[in-house]
Amino acid sequence: MRLTVPLVLACGLAAPALAQTGRPPALLIHGNYCGPGNNAPLPPIDALDAACARHDACTPRGGLPSAACNARLQREAELISRDLHQSRDLRDAAGFVAFAAGMMPSRPQVASGPTVAVPEARPVGHVDPAPGIDEDDDE
Repeated sequence: MRLTVPLVLACGLAAPALAQTGRPPALLIHGNYCGPGNNAPLPPIDALDAACARHDACTPRGGLPSAACNARLQREAELISRDLHQSRDLRDAAGFVAFAAGMMPSRPQVASGPTVAVPEARPVGHVDPAPGIDEDDDE
């Protein structure tokens, strides 16, 4: 319930933005580029936002990024999360983005999907011979 009210409010506030711009609203977690959507052409606000902007640039509009694109965002965000020259808040946000980038679906993962092994069909009542016994021996 606590999450439902803010989510409903956010969707209600986003509807006018969609009507005015003709594109879905950005649901950003950091800066102008980190999260679904972006605020292009605004510039990135820091190193993490720049990494997110590069990720957006390698993601086709309305499509999924490649696994390499997600891996690059994960690496860059991990480096920022360990950079002691960055603020604690930025390092925390970068850690979250790195984790999320590792969980994002990508084109090859979705395109190939899971492989399902189907057992070979056998006639009803068929019993496999014991190992080492050849069924064709007529002795």
